[in-house]
Amino acid sequence: MTHPALTQLRALRYFDAIPPLEPEQLDWLLLEDSMTKRFEQQGKQITVTMIREGFVTGDEIAEERSLLPEEPRYWLREILLCADGEPWLAGRTVVPESTLSGPELALQQLGKTPLGRYLFTSSQLTRDFIEIGRHADLWGRRSRLRLSGKPLLLTELFLPASPLY
Repeated sequence: MTHPALTQLRALRYFDAIPPLEPEQLDWLLLEDSMTKRFEQQGKQITVTMIREGFVTGDEIAEERSLLPEEPRYWLREILLCADGEPWLAGRTVVPESTLSGPELALQQLGKTPLGRYLFTSSQLTRDFIEIGRHADLWGRRSRLRLSGKPLLLTELFLPASPLY
């Protein structure tokens, strides 16, 4: 099962440098804190619509493979983050199987809990980079995060209803 927003997310093309954008847009795209928390600050009820979740092979994450360790399997989670029921963000998380050990096993048990609620409660969270991308009129970003030094890749596409626009 897929969703048009996730097709657009996979079509993002990334800039080599930060593009010239309005300060308000850059504030959203370069946010280092939880996007879930930022959306909640807009006075909205934030929910997750699960699109796809489970193990995949490296062939299914071709775009992301160069940014993660080479492994036989990866945990893939694709969701829509909704504000008061309206999709604001499409998210795709790719987690190498070796990251799923110890407390990070919880990444497989998130269900309808937003990823940010889990990630940003960890004192062991670091971010290697944020890349800004664009597809048609939509903006997105991807980040390699590390939990206790173990990597995962998060890609987010801001949908037309989101406050980024």
